Amino acid sequence: MQTPGSVFRDRFDEEKVDVPVSTRLVLDGVKKQSADQTRHRLFLVGFLFLCVYVVLGVRLTSLAIEAETRDIARSNWTGNALMTARPNLVDRNNEVMAQDLTTYSLHADPRKVAYPSEMLDKLASVLPDLDREKILRRMRGNGHFVWIKRELTPSQQARILDLGLPGLSFDRETRRFYPGGAVASHLVGYVDIDNRGIAGFEKFVDDNWLNSLREAGFSTNDAMAPVAMSVDMRVQHVLRDELKKAVQRYQAIAATGIILNAKTGEVVALSSLPDYDPNDISGTFTPDALNRATAGIFEMGSTFKAITTAMALDSGLVGMNDSFDARKPLRQGRFTIRDFHAKRRILSVPEVFIYSSNIGTAKMALAVGVDGHKRFLENLGLLGTASHELPEIGRPQSPKEWKTLSSMTISFGHGVSVTPLQTISAIASLVNGGKLIPPTFRPRSQEEANLLARQVVSEATSDKMRYLFRLNVEEGSGKRAEVDGYSVGGKTGTAEKVVNGRYSSDKKLNSFISAFPINDPQYVMLVMIDEPQPVEGQKAATAGLNAAPTTAAIIRRIATTLGVYPRLQGGPVLTEIDYRFR
Repeated sequence: MQTPGSVFRDRFDEEKVDVPVSTRLVLDGVKKQSADQTRHRLFLVGFLFLCVYVVLGVRLTSLAIEAETRDIARSNWTGNALMTARPNLVDRNNEVMAQDLTTYSLHADPRKVAYPSEMLDKLASVLPDLDREKILRRMRGNGHFVWIKRELTPSQQARILDLGLPGLSFDRETRRFYPGGAVASHLVGYVDIDNRGIAGFEKFVDDNWLNSLREAGFSTNDAMAPVAMSVDMRVQHVLRDELKKAVQRYQAIAATGIILNAKTGEVVALSSLPDYDPNDISGTFTPDALNRATAGIFEMGSTFKAITTAMALDSGLVGMNDSFDARKPLRQGRFTIRDFHAKRRILSVPEVFIYSSNIGTAKMALAVGVDGHKRFLENLGLLGTASHELPEIGRPQSPKEWKTLSSMTISFGHGVSVTPLQTISAIASLVNGGKLIPPTFRPRSQEEANLLARQVVSEATSDKMRYLFRLNVEEGSGKRAEVDGYSVGGKTGTAEKVVNGRYSSDKKLNSFISAFPINDPQYVMLVMIDEPQPVEGQKAATAGLNAAPTTAAIIRRIATTLGVYPRLQGGPVLTEIDYRFR
């Protein structure tokens, strides 16, 4: 039996009509075109979806980068140990001079703080010095991050956590701590709130290698190896203590001291008063905070006579047995050079030195000549900028055109301004066998020093200068620098300061440069006292009356600490001293 459907199919088959070939091609083309359009639409839709995903991905990545950037700016990369961590600074005996302490910084998200005023009221119980109005203004802004307080102690953090205030968070940071306070402030320098070196040896560490590590992205959770300095904190304490006493005793406005190893060029101690406490850097933003020892430039007065004398002797044009006429003032054009303590007679070279004759010293410079004088000072490094680790470096000043008068006044310390560190380095070369050794604030071995040393005067000249230095303490202006058993040698300098373009007889910069023991100097020391006043019973305030006795007081306290023992009958006498500092 056939169904209607089967009958219909049979009839359709019987009644098939042949379709022309051209019509079949058209139909096939329509089908193909329709399929191509479908594929194009699918491809377009897929491409659009891909674009949407790419845009979303880029945006999400951008937001993540922005968030990370905000976090970096906010916390100064506190999560990276090396971004804020610093190595300890230690002295030559491994005494800590600077170290990191863990601190916490508090910030708030205003979006999560419903009642900012109440929050600050509660925080005031822990942090009473908060600037309430300033913080409230920031909390009312559109941001989601507001600093509340940085450098909190762990105990402060714990007390704030106990308050249970929402919207507050802590960042762990490090804070630099200087156990010695102001004792070595100009040596170690200080850091900013982000623990980056700003001055002194701290800045040297950053500039020399720590900044490079930061920029390279290195990080570590391990403590960095400490960085040693050449300083001896026991000696540093004594130097500063005696300078403070001198400032008080002589009512001076400032004082400077440097102790240098004559054999290696190591700075064992350096102090410049007034100083500051690096734990509180607010005291550094004053002119008085200048490191006078390395950044200040001064006319060093009669201490330069030692340099002129060494130059004259080393040139071969002047001998120890030569004499100079100092009976009358020396005139050059409209200028007149006089002696402060005039002897008004012919003086031998040793007498010119111990009586500090301006006339005799100027005539020594004339014997050498202007060109030779300038070359000698250049060879001692006194006319160029010094090179050492501390970033505070003064630039010497000297005449643009050296004339005869310039050479005459420079011979006794007027007309050239240099740093105290340059001066003491030059003087050390005159007594240590004639070798100029660059100063350093890092430990240096004798072998390393020998490689850096440069012969600037002969050993014979150095022998003669040691004799003159000792003679000046025995019979000249340096008598008050004598310390029994130590054979101290030295030279005084009393320089008139320039006030309103003229030399003032009332304002003086006094200095005394010494070496001990003078037969084979181990250490050279410079003491400078700025504008000292006469003490009771004295009419004058020359270097021999204040800088020299200050030098003696320092040597008495530090010599045995430095391993220099007195030569006394019955053996060396040792004195125990409490060098602890606060």
